[in-house]
Amino acid sequence: MSIAGEPAPLDPAPLDLVVRARRAVVEGTERPAVLGVHEGRIVWVEEWDPQGPASGRGSDALAADVVELADDEVLLPGLVDTHVHVNEPGRTEWEGFASATRAAAAGGVTTIVDMPLNSIPSTVTVEALRLKQDVARDQVVVDVGFWGGAVPDHLGDLEALHEAGVFGFKCFLADSGVEEFPHLEPGVFAAAMDETARIGALMIVHAEDAADLARHAPASPLSYDAFLASRPTSAETTAVERVISEARRTGGRAHVLHLSAADAVPALHDARADGVPVTVETCPHYLTIAAEDVPTGGTQYKCCPPIRDHANQDRLWEALTAGDVDLVVSDHSPSTADLKHLDTGDFGTAWGGIASLQLGLPLVWTEARRRGIPLADVVRWMATAPADLVGLTTKGRIEVGADADLVAFAPEAEWDVDVARLRHKNPVSAYADRHLTGAVRRTWLRGIPVTDDAPPRGRLLERGLA
Repeated sequence: MSIAGEPAPLDPAPLDLVVRARRAVVEGTERPAVLGVHEGRIVWVEEWDPQGPASGRGSDALAADVVELADDEVLLPGLVDTHVHVNEPGRTEWEGFASATRAAAAGGVTTIVDMPLNSIPSTVTVEALRLKQDVARDQVVVDVGFWGGAVPDHLGDLEALHEAGVFGFKCFLADSGVEEFPHLEPGVFAAAMDETARIGALMIVHAEDAADLARHAPASPLSYDAFLASRPTSAETTAVERVISEARRTGGRAHVLHLSAADAVPALHDARADGVPVTVETCPHYLTIAAEDVPTGGTQYKCCPPIRDHANQDRLWEALTAGDVDLVVSDHSPSTADLKHLDTGDFGTAWGGIASLQLGLPLVWTEARRRGIPLADVVRWMATAPADLVGLTTKGRIEVGADADLVAFAPEAEWDVDVARLRHKNPVSAYADRHLTGAVRRTWLRGIPVTDDAPPRGRLLERGLA
């Protein structure tokens, strides 16, 4: 019985790979499956009877390599993380393409889309994009795409960047934290949305309102409560309402990044019901850490918008399961340890960002499992929906025609996070010693295993050509 449409005609040449799994997430459900791979693509997917004969298209004779997953493993599509700060060139000591993509592969992520800021130069011109691509090309072990940046002095560059293949444009409605990537005041944001709507580009928005933030006292050095109070939910809800308003006015697509405040969900729900083209993501840290968990001086937990309380976290999970939040991505925003000011615990001056690229899947699955949410939902949020956001129709899914980006995941395996063993460049983590359930055992990119010593085989992706 075919799972994904009618069987494709067999190529007379042997397949490169056959994978058999007693459990696989296929078309949004978990079931036994066997799939065939030829030249990096999935060419057929069928039901598999683990007790039946190894015959037909699942036969060993049909493939150069046959893999049967262990009884405790589930076959997943490779995850797609559309919110990663790689920082190269310019701040490669924070993270670079070699370390970021190896961390991604170790965490079951086979495609990332790199953010335009924290690198120097920021990706706000075609020249900066080409420089970043040149730096990345021979280093990446997973596939990599790029966002462009929308900043006040470069709105005239958006169309050329769009044509050069970026997946959309990121902007901030409040201070970005780096001087070379200034935020957009309301009038300039409106002009930017006019332009992205005109050229058919996606605008992705860091939605905190600068004026609202300015009205609140700065954080006192060691108190997380004071830091949290300095970035209230009202800053997010005000900014989200502005994003909705501009998307409604222009008809242009907009996406709200790293939603922290569940108070913004009703406005998003109503706008989407009205047909406003706006989507929204949240991140593992908002779903797995709560303000009550953050110790005094625990600057490894600082991010913007901030981690809020347990009640807010529960509401984010409710929004995810209801479909009011579309996807979960890392917002991997690393830095060197010294910029976290771990020695002083000063929330006011510490770099705001959490590194979690390698940990996203087990983090979200650990909490989803505790809440009785099936693994297939996690796959939809972390693989299929991010791929759909950026138009990567051959990523984030196990189906005929898709890239054979695959993950062997052991959902019941338990382990503790050893920060020193993560592939991230800097051993700074909000998840040190955290007990997790679910481990990535193996990752394949287009049917080829990505091992610790694998050469760089990742591709640089462009919008419309991926």
